[in-house]
Amino acid sequence: MLRLLFTINLTILSLLPSMSFAHSNLEEPNLYWASITAETKEKRTELVNQGFSIETIVEDTSYGFANQEILDSLKLQGFDVKAEFPAAEFIRPQDFPNNDSVYHNYAELTDELRKLVAQYPKLAHMDTIGKTLEGREMWVVRINPNVDSTFEQSGTPGIVFMGGHHAREHLSVEIPLLMLTHLLKNYNVDQTITNLINTRDIYFIPQVNADGSEYDIESGSYRHWRKNRKQNDARCFGVDLNRNYSFQWGTGGSSTNPCSDVFMGAAPFSEPETQAIKLFVETRPNLKILLSFHTFSELILYPWGHKYDSISDARDLGAYEKMATTMARWNKYTPQQASDLYIASGDTTDWSYGTLGIFSFTFELSPRNMWGGGGFYPGPGAIQTTFNANLKPVLYLIDLADDPHRAVTAPETTLFFRDQVTKL
Repeated sequence: MLRLLFTINLTILSLLPSMSFAHSNLEEPNLYWASITAETKEKRTELVNQGFSIETIVEDTSYGFANQEILDSLKLQGFDVKAEFPAAEFIRPQDFPNNDSVYHNYAELTDELRKLVAQYPKLAHMDTIGKTLEGREMWVVRINPNVDSTFEQSGTPGIVFMGGHHAREHLSVEIPLLMLTHLLKNYNVDQTITNLINTRDIYFIPQVNADGSEYDIESGSYRHWRKNRKQNDARCFGVDLNRNYSFQWGTGGSSTNPCSDVFMGAAPFSEPETQAIKLFVETRPNLKILLSFHTFSELILYPWGHKYDSISDARDLGAYEKMATTMARWNKYTPQQASDLYIASGDTTDWSYGTLGIFSFTFELSPRNMWGGGGFYPGPGAIQTTFNANLKPVLYLIDLADDPHRAVTAPETTLFFRDQVTKL
């Protein structure tokens, strides 16, 4: 069915006049959408290594973005490249603040965070963890009634949620914002949430890549931009922040091509955005769990991403698998090791687990695929349904921040345990 839908989409694109689509002013070299046959995860990794940004996979076909130079090189190597057309023609004509006005741009997000902190001054503390390349503040909000600032050390178990590593993934900014709002509004209202807030140190960094996000929407039509706004050379901009972390950086699944969507940067932590995350996480030894929201595909991913081998620590692996499959019962996502898709090195979760031992997950949020769900731009209706699907997983992770191994060793003590029990 998905193959049929894709064929139909291509047919429609060939028949409708160009004015029916949003032709954004993508910088040279322009991005192209393409499908490439790749039957195995090893073949998919080979594509990514050469600069193809895989966004969705259907059976033996990978769909994603690359510039014409990369696609031509893949063709010369014998890859079956099909369905090429400019990314701008695939983008629906919607923008901030019209069709998607409920989404928050940087100024609106900043204002909303300030309002929440002002409304709940005894619970919430807001600060900046650093500045982006273009000088925007990277906001963090801490929920903890037992401290007076974002930087006061706490002995309570900690967890951090972050979103917006990739510019076009605007839904990944909305979900941490909604989770933050929900927790604050339900303190002393919902007993479970009240208990969690009283015994945990909870951080939200809703938008890591504010520069890229603003660039994606500033023209009034989505640009399908992924990276930050680093000028690499005369033609190409941007570093993929989720390939710029140091653990096993550059060992596969990223590109040295500065024009690629998965360009890993000149060096690990070469970007101010990833440097800020590094400093923030490393200076909070109480952090036990990290969750990075991305879109799309409806997946729960855990390390490793940089290699096909599983985590060697059997105890940790058991906890990861138990936590992932449990959360999948609620949000209906697919739980799996990240490299089951393809190798991706230098990402956030491999770094935070591999370097600091923090249990780390990536949620690829809704929709499940590009067709029929809007892909990176699923519209206003996706926000509430995605929040609803992920509320229990988020609360479950906050609960387990004291000891992630408890998911296996004492599952009956975890939140919603009865929901996990299969009814015969």
